[in-house]
Amino acid sequence: MKIFIDTANIDEIRKASGWGILDGVTTNPTLVAKTGRSFDDVTREIVKIVDGPISLEVVSQGTNEIIGEARGLSKIHKNVVVKIPITKEGLSAVRILAAEGIKTNVTLVFSPVQALLAAKAGATYVSPFVGRLDDIGQDGMGMVQEIVSIFKNYSLTTEIIVASIRHPIHVLRAALMGASVVTCPFGVLESLFKHALTEIGIRRFLDDWAKVPKL
Repeated sequence: MKIFIDTANIDEIRKASGWGILDGVTTNPTLVAKTGRSFDDVTREIVKIVDGPISLEVVSQGTNEIIGEARGLSKIHKNVVVKIPITKEGLSAVRILAAEGIKTNVTLVFSPVQALLAAKAGATYVSPFVGRLDDIGQDGMGMVQEIVSIFKNYSLTTEIIVASIRHPIHVLRAALMGASVVTCPFGVLESLFKHALTEIGIRRFLDDWAKVPKL
């Protein structure tokens, strides 16, 4: 399973990249706005740090406008994946962009049927949002399991990016289900390393090492 970071914060991306486990980046207009920097500045730095898929989202609504914006985004770097919300206009654009060889990530997916439509349109990736479903009392990871099953039934090659990750259990369940990718906020990525027994073990080793006679 590939691990992406869901942020536009350059410091977070640089730190996560240094851990040796990062495969890509996902962003959206909200994340870019939080940086207080221009879109061009942010994307220019991201593509220098991470050699993997980098999702940049369109803000256009109409099919032709989405296509035009997507073509522009795809020219920024070979690793750019164009993130497009799942609407009728968006999927019409995905079909055309796929034929042109432009990679797409269909986002804001909240049902297995939406994911199926995205795959049929030719999306490279589909991003089901699990945390937001959990927030309203629905089973976000249950949705992912259904998408995995549907894609296996029909040998669909669209990769599943489990998004809106809230905690390490989401990551664990995604891996057990066979999801292609998880995209996590920096805090969740950092928490994946942690376990109380690991920390206790390190302290014990260091304490014992201090007792070893030194020449």
